[in-house]
Amino acid sequence: MLVDALNVLRSTWPNIPAGELVELCGKWAAAEDVRPVVVFDGSAPPPGDMPVETVSTGAESADDWIAREAASLHGRGATFWLVTSDRELRERAAPGAARVIGGGTFARTLLGLR
Repeated sequence: MLVDALNVLRSTWPNIPAGELVELCGKWAAAEDVRPVVVFDGSAPPPGDMPVETVSTGAESADDWIAREAASLHGRGATFWLVTSDRELRERAAPGAARVIGGGTFARTLLGLR
């Protein structure tokens, strides 16, 4: 699962803190048996002992990283989900996705795990 981190954490008010987003993704992933890759513009918080991969994109945008990874996964025939409400990113990354989940919907699901 490719997660557009800033899109998800900014989908609620107050925003979900980045570290808490990673922690909640880990709890959700353990229950759902899914491996999330949570992609942050710039620097990502460490995943700690959560079953989550965090990606720091540095100078590259998270959208560009996600679109490139989605194309790579699709090209290899791998199954993946995409989590974002960003329309432009959906156009770029969703064609190979088995499932697309909106950032707000995913945020509300995660907040239910608190």
